[in-house]
Amino acid sequence: MNSGGPWSSPKLAQARVLGIQRKLHKWSIDDQDRRFDDLHNLVCDPATLMVAWHRVRANRGSRSAGVDGQTARYIEQVLGVEKFLDGLREELRSGSFRPLPVKERLIPKRGGTKKFRRLGVPALRDRVVQAVLKLVLEPIFEADFKPCSYGYRPGRRTQDAIAEIHYLTSRSYEWIVEGDIKACFDELSHSAILDRVRRRIADRRVLALIKAFLKAGIMTEQGRLQGTVTGTPQGGLCAAAHNDPYEQRWVMRSVRLDLLLRAGLTAERCA
Repeated sequence: MNSGGPWSSPKLAQARVLGIQRKLHKWSIDDQDRRFDDLHNLVCDPATLMVAWHRVRANRGSRSAGVDGQTARYIEQVLGVEKFLDGLREELRSGSFRPLPVKERLIPKRGGTKKFRRLGVPALRDRVVQAVLKLVLEPIFEADFKPCSYGYRPGRRTQDAIAEIHYLTSRSYEWIVEGDIKACFDELSHSAILDRVRRRIADRRVLALIKAFLKAGIMTEQGRLQGTVTGTPQGGLCAAAHNDPYEQRWVMRSVRLDLLLRAGLTAERCA
């Protein structure tokens, strides 16, 4: 695929990205063993960056700054969107892009348990690159998912899974098994994630970007930089993305739920 060119309007950029995604998805479906080795040019494509920016900008989280203190409004009013995207694109093309540590935020859990949910707020520039990766990788890995899978998938919601459960239990199914992976985002194995990605992705520059996000670290509320040996902080786009294209069974393996995995694979349906 050809990439490059000047910045286009959001509408034209969206149309171009949708065309790219359709091709990637078709190629992924047509060849289940295909490994994609030329994706970095799509990551640097102006249209992909433009669509990623608008998706990040439309999110309420764009008002929250990461460790660099920049919000979407600051980029629009001070830096300029095209100048911001030009700089980001040049960093990606040259290989000099490095994700910043995410900013830690501890949110009290419901129920008065005195427990906290650990969220990570990435810098806005990092959120845009994460959104770019999601735009490029999602149509490839979507081809590998089963119809009964609903988590973190485009066009699917929790309500859809509930509706299927209701449909099945209103007929022949009698049991519902609910499970939860304790501290899932904290315990994700980086090597397991990357091994799964390599099954479909052979582009070393894209793999290096994913690894860089996994290893970016966390700036704690006390101002200390904490390395990330395992896991990925909740709060950024990659938190969902790391649970999406790499499939639930690999997440289970990464937290040593092999027995549950074997039992789960024997089930006819899961939601």
